[in-house]
Amino acid sequence: MKNVRTILCFGDSNTYGAVPTLARTGRHRFARDRRWTGVMARQLGAGWHVIEEGHPSRTTVHADPIEGAHKNGLAALPVCLESHMPVDIVIVMLGTNDFKARFSVSPGDISDSLEVIVRAVQGSEAGPNGNAPRILVVAPPPMAEVDWFADMFRGGAEKSRRLTPLVAEMCERRRVAFLDAGAIVEASAVDGIHLDAEAHRSLGAAIAAAVQGIFD
Repeated sequence: MKNVRTILCFGDSNTYGAVPTLARTGRHRFARDRRWTGVMARQLGAGWHVIEEGHPSRTTVHADPIEGAHKNGLAALPVCLESHMPVDIVIVMLGTNDFKARFSVSPGDISDSLEVIVRAVQGSEAGPNGNAPRILVVAPPPMAEVDWFADMFRGGAEKSRRLTPLVAEMCERRRVAFLDAGAIVEASAVDGIHLDAEAHRSLGAAIAAAVQGIFD
């Protein structure tokens, strides 16, 4: 029987598949096969098991004083790793929620926080044979400040444009794979944060190709 590789997709609302909207309540989620994770799974085929761990409003390392301490990605990561091990590769796509004004962090701080996430995966024994999983870090596309999100993410648009090269440098230093989502897709003009269906299709295909390249 062919060995099946496990992919853990660890991210925020864009991994969850949130539909772009300015509604404060009653938000929706794309169907499984329309989310980038589902697109990736379809392209990779039967030899892969894709696990979605997308949590709306998840940050890298911050407990959110308004939306809850459980939004802290670093705190959730060990549970996810141990729940699904052995994990062959972890795809990390985080950082957008760190731009919320309430956290008052710089692009450099966010890159450093992503490095903390990477180091936690590298220091785990959640991969095959008790080794660490491989890692692919996906830098999120730059955001825009739209409507009521503009106050929540005040200054985030400009900061988000400076994040990607810092994350690329970090990935090179940590010797993990890197993908720039902003070179492939844009955040929806509807809310400036979430991906539309076409963006999910494009990103899923690109991430599938990157994963295949890592294992080839």
